[in-house]
Amino acid sequence: MDYHGTATTTATTTPRAGSPDSDPIEQAPSRNPFASPYGSMPASRMGSSSAFQPAPPARYFHSRRIRKGEQERPWLDRKDPKEKWVTIIPLIGIAIGLGLAGFLIYEGLQSVSNHVYCPVLTETFSGGLDSKVWTKEVEVGGYGNGQFEWTTNTDENAFVQDGMLVIKPTLQDQKLMETNNVINLLSDGSCSTKNWADCVAVTNTTNGTVVNPVKSARINTKAGASIKYGRVEVEARMPAGDWLWPAIWMLPVNDTYGPWPASGEIDIVESRGNNYTYPQGGNNIVSSTLHWGPDPDNDGWFRNNVKREALHTTYSAGFHTYGLEWSEKYVFSYIDTRLLQVMYANFNKPFWQKGNFPPSDSNGTRLVDPWSQTGQDSTPFDQDFYLILNVAVGGTNGWFEDGIEGKPWVDASPTAPRDFWNARDQWYPTWQKNGQMTVKSVTISQQKGYNGC
Repeated sequence: MDYHGTATTTATTTPRAGSPDSDPIEQAPSRNPFASPYGSMPASRMGSSSAFQPAPPARYFHSRRIRKGEQERPWLDRKDPKEKWVTIIPLIGIAIGLGLAGFLIYEGLQSVSNHVYCPVLTETFSGGLDSKVWTKEVEVGGYGNGQFEWTTNTDENAFVQDGMLVIKPTLQDQKLMETNNVINLLSDGSCSTKNWADCVAVTNTTNGTVVNPVKSARINTKAGASIKYGRVEVEARMPAGDWLWPAIWMLPVNDTYGPWPASGEIDIVESRGNNYTYPQGGNNIVSSTLHWGPDPDNDGWFRNNVKREALHTTYSAGFHTYGLEWSEKYVFSYIDTRLLQVMYANFNKPFWQKGNFPPSDSNGTRLVDPWSQTGQDSTPFDQDFYLILNVAVGGTNGWFEDGIEGKPWVDASPTAPRDFWNARDQWYPTWQKNGQMTVKSVTISQQKGYNGC
């Protein structure tokens, strides 16, 4: 406005840079400090050379490290007097544990290694089978297990070859199996017992009964070597073959506490000749146990039965030492070394208590403790026992379960031996390579202080 006139002048002015009315200046985007240096960017991202603009200086991420000694450690300024126990208490626990372990090992070694022994039998079979020591048992009764073998006293089934004892099962004479006939071991006096059922076998083609379908051997040291407490070692190779049943075991010289199993039985080792794939355990597994009870229906064997599997092999593939150590306080079996125990039983309470037997048998007859009169925890294993070596075949007592691996007989069948014989083309070929027990040596020792030792 002009106070002196009304003329108006219009002028065009250019806004100053940076003024509110000026165009905004486009700012460059912030650079990513973690991106690659400018020089490493591809040309497509950098633009053409004519539009090239110098890159801003590269920026990098830096971390700050705390130098040694810069951090504060207030816990070093003052020590807690209880802190030392954090170290002391665990050390005390370790020391106590090691001491206790050492004591238990020492006590264990003392309990099984402080006996002195007298030699009873050292048998290498270099002079053959000594009849003053070894007896070949002759029976056809199946030894209470329904076994299929006829144990003979011939060299066909038990003989010494290359300085080793061989117990070899063989097939029965086909004529005896397929025609009516009778085997009567009482008539020639060869039977090892006077029990008619153990000495007579009959083939009757009408009712399907047959004599024993195979022959084998069972030998014992009853006449020449027995011990009450001591040690036994047998170096042997187990047989391979379907339905073979090898065993190294002991029975009492006298039935002091009654008929089996009241007077006891010690099974050092028993096995099966079937292949290692056999579900019950073939020739890759052995077992050991004690038999004891007031009658056959009340046998406590299962309470101390233990199995041992061979490591990456079978017991028929080579020789092993099967041993037993037996004292008034314990009995245990082992393989190759006493450190590899199989079955261990302490005589720390009466066997009647261990058995937990019922008050009566299946017929209602009261069961009576046959061992109470001795007052010893080792009874019935406190008498003289002798050694037995044998290879049984088959049986009807459940050692080979029905319906497993093509078992060719049924235990309850009255024609089980005949059914087994009829399947011989299946099982007999499996015996051909190694169907026998081979024994290198037998050593029996008596613990000092007993039987004149």
